[in-house]
Amino acid sequence: MSTNAIVEELKKNISAFEKTVEVEEVGTVIEVGDGIARMNGLTKCQAQEMLEFPGGVMGVALNLEEETVGAMILGEFRGIKEGDTVKRTGRILSVPVGEQMVGRVVNALGQEVDGKGDITTKDFYPVEKVAPGVMTREPVHEPVQTGIKSIDAMVPIGRGQRELIIGDRQTGKTAIAVDAIINQKGQNMKCVYVAVGQKESKVARIVAKLEEAGAMEYTTIVVAGASDPASMSFIAPYAGVSIAEYFADKGEDVLVVYDDLTKQAWAYREISLLLRRPPGREAYPGDVFYLHSRLLERACNLNKENGGGSITALPIIETQAGDITAYIPTNVISITDGQIFLETDLFYKGIRPAVSVGFSVSRVGGAAQIKPMKKVAGKIKLAMAQFRELEAFAQFASDLDADTKKQIDLGYRITELMKQPQYSPMSVEDQVVVIFAVNNGVFDEVEVKDVAETEKKLVEFMNKTKRAMLDKIKAGEWTDEIEADLKSACDEFKK
Repeated sequence: MSTNAIVEELKKNISAFEKTVEVEEVGTVIEVGDGIARMNGLTKCQAQEMLEFPGGVMGVALNLEEETVGAMILGEFRGIKEGDTVKRTGRILSVPVGEQMVGRVVNALGQEVDGKGDITTKDFYPVEKVAPGVMTREPVHEPVQTGIKSIDAMVPIGRGQRELIIGDRQTGKTAIAVDAIINQKGQNMKCVYVAVGQKESKVARIVAKLEEAGAMEYTTIVVAGASDPASMSFIAPYAGVSIAEYFADKGEDVLVVYDDLTKQAWAYREISLLLRRPPGREAYPGDVFYLHSRLLERACNLNKENGGGSITALPIIETQAGDITAYIPTNVISITDGQIFLETDLFYKGIRPAVSVGFSVSRVGGAAQIKPMKKVAGKIKLAMAQFRELEAFAQFASDLDADTKKQIDLGYRITELMKQPQYSPMSVEDQVVVIFAVNNGVFDEVEVKDVAETEKKLVEFMNKTKRAMLDKIKAGEWTDEIEADLKSACDEFKK
């Protein structure tokens, strides 16, 4: 290349040179503590903006004050020290969403923790988002079948509902949620299970159980382990609902389980008090109600114009000594559309799931049941409520009039019938058959201890001889003809 050519090439490059200035806003850490940091110099920082600490550790701006910014650190905070520089990213905290998340176990930032390789998705959803407005929603009208007799019959859950599962430690709260997820197989429902502050060993057991049941094919698990920083437990539920919103926006139905929000409230309290937010009632910051309401309001049943998707939320809250009047339980009860209350006494008596008929309620009710279930289940809740009232008198059996004795006997049989082993959800048509049978005296002559065995035989008999009728019930049909057919089948079985 001649000298002239080189000069021309240089001239061309010089004329094409454009001066670009890249401005990065950086701040300095002035205080760092248990998973939180305060910085100055970040004057244009936004709320919920992601910040980058040395070593690639991310943080989220929570407190925006005149001189300083308070942030929680997402990850290992022990390497961060006073005087470190912090960079703004300009991005609001968001998680990856998409079909690639299905079947995976991820942390609160949507990063894989199951060792099955990185997750690459096109889309990111912000972790905090305004819930859909009233005009985009429609009433709940389609059931979520949990496969648990006592719930589907007495406290039904609908698609788009928020049903709280509440009770003391070790009363089977997670068991109900896991059974509900297992029962969604073939029901056209995606599931997201959020484990907040759970032991990693417990989560591993749940994952193994879901894999064994084939439920991981439609489930995403978001884990904030007990050994992770409190910031992860605080964010995990929001990350879970953001992953669900992606599917709801595409018109799909999603079930989200938050296990459990008590631990999220504890984590939030820890972060808030470290950030010096003023404590209020029971030392929780004043906005702890808003912590849960802005999460649970994102559960919705969208109307057809808005895609027709739905998010059903099953938040779990742990009580102490059955006290549902404590601060966090009453908060969440007032946000949700009903609760399934699990009673310790029932659990230890061997009545499992330990659903308390008196305290459990679904504010959606029959709208969340198929027609056959609605027809047969009405009597059973009344019979159970009356039985609970009369149970105390059962010891005076000899002095009771015939009607009361009959009611108590029926109550014992229904109680026995509502028992169900874990990981064995029951199809809705089988439930309808069993409840119809108990209402029509099939179990009246059966000894209480033989109820479970008789129920098994009844279900087998119906599936062998009346499959066509069961398919109609499954499809939600209920006519006088089906009722008569069912009645004669029960009589036949009795003989």
